[in-house]
Amino acid sequence: MQNDYILGIESSCDDTSAAVICNGKVLSNVVANQEVHSKYGGVVPELASRAHQQNIVPVVQQAIEKAGIKKEDLSAVAFTRGPGLMGSLLVGTSFAKSLALGLNVPLIDVNHMQAHILAHFIVEEGSNIPPFPFICLTISGGHTQIVKVTDHFNMEILGETIDDAVGEAFDKSAKILGLPYPGGPYIDKYAQLGNPKAYPFTKPKVGDMDFSFSGLKTGILYFIQKQQRINPNFITENLNDICASIQYTIVEILMDKLKNAVKHTGIQHIAIAGGVSANSEIRRRLSTADKHFGWTTYIPKFEYTTDNAAMIAITGYLKYLNKEYADENISAKARLKVTE
Repeated sequence: MQNDYILGIESSCDDTSAAVICNGKVLSNVVANQEVHSKYGGVVPELASRAHQQNIVPVVQQAIEKAGIKKEDLSAVAFTRGPGLMGSLLVGTSFAKSLALGLNVPLIDVNHMQAHILAHFIVEEGSNIPPFPFICLTISGGHTQIVKVTDHFNMEILGETIDDAVGEAFDKSAKILGLPYPGGPYIDKYAQLGNPKAYPFTKPKVGDMDFSFSGLKTGILYFIQKQQRINPNFITENLNDICASIQYTIVEILMDKLKNAVKHTGIQHIAIAGGVSANSEIRRRLSTADKHFGWTTYIPKFEYTTDNAAMIAITGYLKYLNKEYADENISAKARLKVTE
């Protein structure tokens, strides 16, 4: 069997990542994080693109060396075309184009949101690959969607957020509580020590499979402000319970919408994808959904949940098999739907 080596390059936001996949198996997956944003409480686009420029050459070199191959062995170069921050995307796009041209190998553009879903198709020992059709809950800092996946590249959005993404709801709630950025993992950490029913927050009323988190964020802000007027030490004294209650409400919203999607489609194969799928409570609730609702659930490994190049490489490999190549005129797109 011929070995197809695909290099994946991911630069959609603030992580520079490169990975090499051989026939669907990950040989290397290198990620360089950008510490520069933590003091600003969020990603600064200009600083992100500059950091990508510094990181991309060493990260790609490391990925190729770790894979135990030479750059001349590569069969194709896959890169994130979008969605994401334009400056960040341009760095990865330009580099991928130059490398593919220099090596005279195919260039493959990848939709970042499709890649999150297709990370489930990475071949690993004991990996549980979902059969078609399946439903995927895609949850990240920038996206919250329920997607019906009929084939690798045949996807339909059943529902999505009408305002903020779920990752933003976690991070903004954490900011209200004075926790560092990114705040989602901190809420998860403290929530494990608290009572999830301590403070009931109102769940927004929107369509059956759509999401809304802006009202919830405002509700949490007003609640905290009111409690602090009564007791200035309210946050410090009740941090675990507050985090547990916020997390419980958000996960309840996600589970309610998934139940509606199953009812609507009759599909009981359920996958999760995206950075927020690293959250311990959503993972726990999904893993018990098998016995509660009769679903078969698919939960990715932690390293394939946040932005990483292995998911870009596997998507590139699937497109490579179909000979779906891009030409050198292709450009980055900051806005790109999962169906594009």
